[in-house]
Amino acid sequence: MLVRMIRPKRVLELGTYSGYSAQCLAEGLLDDDAIIHSIEIEDELEDFLRRHFAESPVGNRITLHIGDCNEIVPQLGGEFDLVFIDANKRQYVDYFNLVIDHVKPGGFIIADNTLWDGKVTDLHGKKMDDQTQGILDFNDLVARDPRVETVILPLRDGLTILYKKA
Repeated sequence: MLVRMIRPKRVLELGTYSGYSAQCLAEGLLDDDAIIHSIEIEDELEDFLRRHFAESPVGNRITLHIGDCNEIVPQLGGEFDLVFIDANKRQYVDYFNLVIDHVKPGGFIIADNTLWDGKVTDLHGKKMDDQTQGILDFNDLVARDPRVETVILPLRDGLTILYKKA
C-alpha cells in the first residue's frame, strides 16, 4: 500500500534476505518502468534469490546486487524515490547516512524493526545489545535530523517512515 501511495520509479532496498519484501515492493509498483535495486551482503543467498526472483511474476522488476551496500549504492547513481532499510540493525545509522543524499526531495525512507521487539523502551538496559543500541541510535538520529519528517508506526516490530523535505 505504501508503495502504491508513493508511486516510486526507483526503489532501493538494503537487505534482501529471502526476497519477500523486494517482491512486496515490486507488487506495489504502478509504473511500467519502475524498478527496485535490492542489495544483499550474504553471498550464500544469491543462488536462492536469483531462482526465487526468476520464478516470481514481479521478479523482472528487481535487480539483485550481492555485496556491501557502502560500495554498491554510490555505483548505482541517480536518486531514489523510496529506500527500504531492513538489514543489519547495528548499522542503521550508517545506512541512513549512506542513502539520505541519494533520496529525492519529497522521497521516502522506510526503516523496518525500529521498535525492535520493545527492547528500545527498556530504559534500564537489561535487554541492551548491539542491535538494540543500533536501532536506538537510529531512532534518535532521525528524530533530530532537520532534513526529514519522521513517524514511527507501532506495527509489529515498528516501522519508521521518513519524508525527505524539499
